[in-house]
Amino acid sequence: MAVRNALIPYEPDAVWSVLADGSSYAEWVVGTKEIHSVDENWPRVGSSLRFTAGLGRLSITDFTTSRLCVPGSRLELEARALPYGSVRISIEILPWGDESVVIIDEHPLRGPGPLLENPLVEFGLTIRNRQMLRKLARAVENRQRVSS
Repeated sequence: MAVRNALIPYEPDAVWSVLADGSSYAEWVVGTKEIHSVDENWPRVGSSLRFTAGLGRLSITDFTTSRLCVPGSRLELEARALPYGSVRISIEILPWGDESVVIIDEHPLRGPGPLLENPLVEFGLTIRNRQMLRKLARAVENRQRVSS
């Protein structure tokens, strides 16, 4: 399972403020290069954002859709990258004193991805999620610094 967690030294509301801002998606989602549009009711269930992601010269423009939203504590997303399929990204925020434990669980969902799931793919997702948590912590810190 590609599950990672990290302690972020800010309260859950601070973490949620970054997740609830669709325009910040490229700041913390590894591989995202640009956000083109965000539904005005993001991250309500069914809302989506349009992005470009890629590595080097290879890029894909597609959508991420909110599939489950519990404001302040949980967000589940389906990120498409057609023709490769989509992944499920589950993010949970747990209060830890005046800090937050953030848990990210990411797995292939549709397309060929689930058929290709193996230890090597899981290892790659684990590394990606570790980096995503670091980037999320940095985005929260930057937002807190600006609002202070």
